[in-house]
Amino acid sequence: MSARPAAATATVETATATATGVEAESADPCCAAPLPVLGRDVTVPLVTGGEVTYAALDYAASAPALQRVWDDVAAYAPYYGSVHRGAGYLSQLSTDLFENSRVTVAEFLDCRPGDQVVFTRSTTDSLNLLAATLPADCQVFVFETEHHASLLPWRDARVTYLNAPRTPEQAVATLERALADRDPYGPALVCVTGASNVTGELWPVKELAAAAHAHGARIVLDAAQLAPHHPVSVQDLDVDWIAFSGHKLYAPFGSGVLAGRADWLQDSEPYLAGGGASRKVARRADGGVDVEWHTTAARHEAGSPNVIGVYSIASACKALTEAGFDSLVEREQHLIATVRAGLAEVPEVKVLSLFGDEAPRVGVISFVVEGWNSSHFAAALSAEYGIGVRDGLFCAHPLVRTLLGSDPQDPGECGAPEAAPGERSLNAIRVSFGAGTPDEHVERFVGAVKELVRDGAQWKYRTEDGRCVPDRG
Repeated sequence: MSARPAAATATVETATATATGVEAESADPCCAAPLPVLGRDVTVPLVTGGEVTYAALDYAASAPALQRVWDDVAAYAPYYGSVHRGAGYLSQLSTDLFENSRVTVAEFLDCRPGDQVVFTRSTTDSLNLLAATLPADCQVFVFETEHHASLLPWRDARVTYLNAPRTPEQAVATLERALADRDPYGPALVCVTGASNVTGELWPVKELAAAAHAHGARIVLDAAQLAPHHPVSVQDLDVDWIAFSGHKLYAPFGSGVLAGRADWLQDSEPYLAGGGASRKVARRADGGVDVEWHTTAARHEAGSPNVIGVYSIASACKALTEAGFDSLVEREQHLIATVRAGLAEVPEVKVLSLFGDEAPRVGVISFVVEGWNSSHFAAALSAEYGIGVRDGLFCAHPLVRTLLGSDPQDPGECGAPEAAPGERSLNAIRVSFGAGTPDEHVERFVGAVKELVRDGAQWKYRTEDGRCVPDRG
């Protein structure tokens, strides 16, 4: 690692300190104030006339960037340079920030000594990278409840898809039986989510890891929905790898992390071949080339990396740590209680759940409304109330189909309902929130649900290109 240029460091840190001196919004009644995020004051037009402050309640897809993260990136931008390649002043600084970001992420995840932190594009990219490193004849075990990022990357392995459990205990027992019955008994990998992107329910990760290890298997944790809401310790959970995305952790798009044990990563061919992954390249007498690949995380980071994306992840890790997960979790539980209590007052609303009402969860709640097409309902929330939620199958088609009581083999279409407005669709509505959500947004959402169910939509809607949209003609 290059020595950090002192003058440039001082300038960046001074600019960052100035830029991030943003006062938090006034505290909500329950507990700590929401963290300042980009877009918190954006107004959007309503089809019924006027404008309203946008209520961003689609955090499970992409959380808004923290103002702190954006300011950190802006302070660094004048010192932008290519990493690991140059002797110049800005290149050295950028290299140092890049590698220190790796250290920050390792600390955020409480990694073990010797673990590697590999920077990727997203959770999907991270899990595809891990899939490319599997040893020969490795068997993969994955529940049908997973997001497609966890469900689909294992194309070159023998995969056992496990049915959706209805209790955490059943999840552990199901996995134990499957691992014990595998034939032949060889290398195995379990892939499991930390928090469902459909129901928000927390999975028994520590117990599943213990079961995996007891049967000679390894385990990778998809923490895309867990890391933004709860502290995640690789050592405490005893997982072998963890994957998450920056854009769900209040950082901009285009960056992700795979962190964990180094051996499979070192023993496999690089995920991408090219500069950065190669340590030495030499021509052979027969005209070919011999390549010596890096054994560090660089082995799987070929090409010029997304320095700003990596730095933004590190900034988000620092911001969440400094804010304190105890207060963040307390505040989020208050918001969850507000939404669940409000929805419980509407008999036509059915909240989707695997583990039941008492299961611990993060701020992700999916539901259907009797008599409503889910896309129609979501479109009305947006057009008439300025509330952004998501409808569809949430890139977890088998799980949503199971929860809706339809055939889990029905492929459906993510976010593209076949039913017209007013007709039932085999999709759901998802509301999700987090550290930047003010009380007013969830209160407006609950009020809007009640009004729409009671009074119906005020506007006419039509289906266009598979989406329900206001009819302006």
